[in-house]
Amino acid sequence: MKTTNTILAGALAMSALVPLLSIPGAAFAQQYGPAQGMPRIEGFNVDEVKRMRPGVELNFDLYGTPGGSAALRIDGATRNVPMVETEAGHYEGTYTVSSRDKIAARSAVTANLRVGNQVASTVLNESLQVGVGYHSAKAASTPQLKIERFNVEPVADLGGGNDLQFSMAGTPGAKVDLVIQGVKAKVFLPEVSSGQYATTYTIRNSDRIVRNSTVTANLRMGDRVTSATLGKPLQTPAAPVPVARICYNCGTVEAVNLVEVKGEGSYLGTIGGGVVGALLGSQVGGGSGRTVAQIAGAVGGAYAGNMIEGKVRDTTHYEIVVRLNNGATQMVPFAADPGYRIGEKVKVDAGVITRTS
Repeated sequence: MKTTNTILAGALAMSALVPLLSIPGAAFAQQYGPAQGMPRIEGFNVDEVKRMRPGVELNFDLYGTPGGSAALRIDGATRNVPMVETEAGHYEGTYTVSSRDKIAARSAVTANLRVGNQVASTVLNESLQVGVGYHSAKAASTPQLKIERFNVEPVADLGGGNDLQFSMAGTPGAKVDLVIQGVKAKVFLPEVSSGQYATTYTIRNSDRIVRNSTVTANLRMGDRVTSATLGKPLQTPAAPVPVARICYNCGTVEAVNLVEVKGEGSYLGTIGGGVVGALLGSQVGGGSGRTVAQIAGAVGGAYAGNMIEGKVRDTTHYEIVVRLNNGATQMVPFAADPGYRIGEKVKVDAGVITRTS
């Protein structure tokens, strides 16, 4: 009997669960329940108008958890403002002021971002009209505002999807937002501990952030505000490009030439050869023929003596032709074979060749 009751109870429980699962919102609430965490609002701003009057359009931007449903409530407005998610996590909404509205320049604007059954809210911390600014009626009773430190962890790449980690130390219990040049919306810095504010901003594809984009932190308490500008770039310095050093007197051995220089006989060789030739000629023929032979012998001997002495004075040397890297050539002479071969890498400095590899 006990087993039967248990089976019956299980069947009844399942029958009660089936209708619940058929409800469209039940699965949605289950998916985005508390285990998923609260949705986040990272930025909220308005394009301030020059004058608040009927017909003027108020354009709002909200940045936060994607896949949600966002709406605005403006004090003095006759209707709420639904917002459309134009890209992941970016919601836009426009409200046209009518003659029935009682909207003022400092009307409070509240944004609600719902994801499943979780809702995050924030209040716009700027006026709707240009030049209104912030004025405190309780300045004497509030602490002096100060920003002690403002920092960012630079990244190597400022493209979409990369994270910028900002941190700030200042007066505790305040509201802090950042204005980043190249980012349309303001970025909120929540207080993570007393006087310590931090956030991670994920760069969007639509952002136009550069290395030296100006970043201003605004710390607000009530209507009072103090600001500080970031004193460092958002991007780490690029690695220096190595500059190739050009060696203008470096090159390659293009040719190794053996050069022979003919020697020239001196007057001593000529005279000596002529005397020997004349003596030899005097032994030939007789009478006038002997005289002719002497003359011929003297001339031939002088020429032969000159050539013999020149041959003795023949010299040889080597010329190394180097093709420089700039296309020019340079020739360096050597008295003996210097041992360089065609194709070797060398350097020519004041007529001296040295190997470079």
